[in-house]
Amino acid sequence: MPAEGRRRAVALAGSFLSFAIVVAPVAANAEPEPPPSAAGPTLTLPDLGWTAPLAFYGSQGTAEVTFPVPPGLTPATLRATVEMPVNVRSGTLSVMQRDRALVRVPLPADDERTVEIPLERVRVEDNAVTVTMRTYLVPEQGYCLDPTNPLRLADAAVTFTGVETVPSAVADFLPPVLSKLTIAVPAGPNRAESDAAVGLATAVTAHYGQQPTEISVVPLDRPLPRPAPFERTVIIRQGPESGLRLQAAPADNRADFPAVPTLQISGSDNELANQTRLLTSDIGRLAVSSRAVAGPLTSTPQLAGDVTTLRELGQPVVSAVALSPQVSLGIDQTKIGRPVRSVRVRLIGSYTPPPNSVSARLVAIVGGETIDTWQVAPAGLIDRWVDVPDRLLQRYTTLGVVLNVAGNTGRCGEFQPLTLTIDGDSVVQSTVAVPPVPAGLQSLPQALMPRMLVGIGSDAFADTVRAAAIAVAMQRLSVLPIDTEVTSVDQALRSPAPAVIISAEGWTDSAVRLPVSSDGGRITVNGVADQGQSTTVTLDPEVKFASLQAFFDGRRSLLVATSNSAPARLDELLRWMSADPRRFSALDGVAVVAAPGRQPIVVGEQAGVAAVVAARGRNPLWWAAGGAGLAAAVGVAWLMLRRKSRQ
Repeated sequence: MPAEGRRRAVALAGSFLSFAIVVAPVAANAEPEPPPSAAGPTLTLPDLGWTAPLAFYGSQGTAEVTFPVPPGLTPATLRATVEMPVNVRSGTLSVMQRDRALVRVPLPADDERTVEIPLERVRVEDNAVTVTMRTYLVPEQGYCLDPTNPLRLADAAVTFTGVETVPSAVADFLPPVLSKLTIAVPAGPNRAESDAAVGLATAVTAHYGQQPTEISVVPLDRPLPRPAPFERTVIIRQGPESGLRLQAAPADNRADFPAVPTLQISGSDNELANQTRLLTSDIGRLAVSSRAVAGPLTSTPQLAGDVTTLRELGQPVVSAVALSPQVSLGIDQTKIGRPVRSVRVRLIGSYTPPPNSVSARLVAIVGGETIDTWQVAPAGLIDRWVDVPDRLLQRYTTLGVVLNVAGNTGRCGEFQPLTLTIDGDSVVQSTVAVPPVPAGLQSLPQALMPRMLVGIGSDAFADTVRAAAIAVAMQRLSVLPIDTEVTSVDQALRSPAPAVIISAEGWTDSAVRLPVSSDGGRITVNGVADQGQSTTVTLDPEVKFASLQAFFDGRRSLLVATSNSAPARLDELLRWMSADPRRFSALDGVAVVAAPGRQPIVVGEQAGVAAVVAARGRNPLWWAAGGAGLAAAVGVAWLMLRRKSRQ
């Protein structure tokens, strides 16, 4: 995980009116830390927040790796499985930290798949390590290395020595690596406690970025589990005394790791959420005692404007060196902080002018489709506007720029490697999309940003758990932190702001027509015909199912979590969604429906943007793609009936 990815993407601009730190020891009888052990934990790179594969292209490949180091631990080795490209005779891997050469190891032969890289000499700075790894490959005699077939280090993991340091101050409570956070609230939480719990779950997810931190909300009327290494427990409870306080955990001689204190966050109805913000705010680093009280903290999102640059979107420069170099530019609507359309990119950059013996052209590609092409010029400069069609926009849209070369390039193409560079000053121009583009589940979370209302029902604890699961799923899709506010279902529906509505028992609001609804055994998919008509499928006997449905109601975007009187089915759907963060990211359509004993099914897509825009100002209409929506509805019915017939 790059260093800049660990920083907050949205500044917390707070009125620092009061910030009191009360020095108080955790407890006189707190369990002492055991001395560091020679053996320590082993964490994979995904555990440490590094999701990209380690790939090294060509005869000399380079990759920079940054990973966090928890206090008390020291990196010892990095182990990985080597996936060697074909026709390689030998290879060497070197590791450097800035200008210091740390180690150089030979890459394993075909019968040896594992490489072990010593890390004892690395320097830990700000609880993190950054190293540069380079590979040097020698091909078999008479063969050329395939530039598209890299050397990969798979299943990479870092082994540490030592024991994780127990936090003694609020500022140290959240470690650099957090595998699980348990949030404990009263069994019948009030609105302020639910709001604080959902806000904390979302903020912690944003704080840890790509780390797969598990968030669990549990009731306080049950015994709290003892945190394992890299786990923390937070208690949220409304009370007259505001602040954050560490509470020493009871000693447990059976454990081979020190007891980690619990953090209690308390405050009045209006103060509880504010105290919760301190834990993940920049100012929280000043809380260097076991108790701290925060003054007013407010978040002011710094969102990109209609005209921004690649640098402001986190891409300062993109470059590639190859025979036919290509670069990828990410247009991430979650980085922009709202749904957009009419996207135009002014590409500013340069390339190596190819020799006269070959011909070349520049190609812009989105989703495998060529959207623009132009001939190269002797000056080797790029300054061109490229329009991205709305129909190709996704939550994350990749704009590829390729320098295509044709002709005699010599043996292995090594006589003329070309460089293609796109500068961070390239302008990205867009317009707010109302309704969002694309529609449905792919419009999330950008259509709910920057502030998302969450409407919960009368079953406060169960709905708080569901709200936290949905908010965490939305945050995992976004680079920018999402601000949440928990309200009642009625308040969320009356508000013009985008909202998540949790109605686990069923949908009863006739003013809002869901894309997929049910009445007894009849399932209705609204607007699948060309004229926006509805179609129905009747199931006999009735089957209980749950759904997550995303749509535009004529004013704003809604995400509705509901069922046909089967809240347990909704909980199963949310657990399925939370088990793998990639699942929700891949969903496309207007709804995902979960029936018992089957994988969730995606239903339809909403109609084109033009139809929705034309209907604005009138009564809201509901669309889904005609053939796809009908096929999905019939498919759901057929699968359910087959299952029932076998029971």
